[in-house]
Amino acid sequence: MARPTKHSPERGGARIRLLEAARDVIRAKGFAATSVDDICGAADVTKGAFFHHFGSKDALGVAVAEFWTETTTQFFAAAPYHEPADALRRVLAYVAFRKAIVTGDLAAFTCLVGTMAQEVYASAPAIRDACGRSIFGHAATLEADIETARRDRGISGDWTAASLARHTQAVLQGAFVLAKAGNDPQLARESLDHLDRYIRHLFHVTEEETQ
Repeated sequence: MARPTKHSPERGGARIRLLEAARDVIRAKGFAATSVDDICGAADVTKGAFFHHFGSKDALGVAVAEFWTETTTQFFAAAPYHEPADALRRVLAYVAFRKAIVTGDLAAFTCLVGTMAQEVYASAPAIRDACGRSIFGHAATLEADIETARRDRGISGDWTAASLARHTQAVLQGAFVLAKAGNDPQLARESLDHLDRYIRHLFHVTEEETQ
């Protein structure tokens, strides 16, 4: 999801530029440390234009969470992990895909809504709820494949497809925190390797199947 440059004609109107700028600056600095001036400067728009489109910084926070949901939904819908015929293979391919896109600067691969939710969960409920809809909504896209894999393999237990789908997001968000704390993307990839092993163990994948 490359961001167009400031001077490219594809960059769109002021509202889109503000949302793109907020997405990038907040991932790099955090929501609290990001000012309206920071966003306007990155978007190359005036503060008047900002308040024309958003009544406040919190209103922008809700809008950028929704923008993130829209753009990432399209990105993941087109991703190759949907291609395997077997449901469990699709679930494992999802984890592999998430690991593969942990590249570049920390701000380039970490999660905007996860970053904001950690900061504002108590101080800005509207932003928190928008972030929650994004995270839980994405988790829900995994449930059908997990449930099909359970049925296909005769797996039973005191867990549900929904709970495992949410656990994948818990690992991802925690992996991003570790990568930030250690300033090392490899820490995130390491966590995803453990998630892959956990899912294989949960579904009783044999050594022969992994070869």
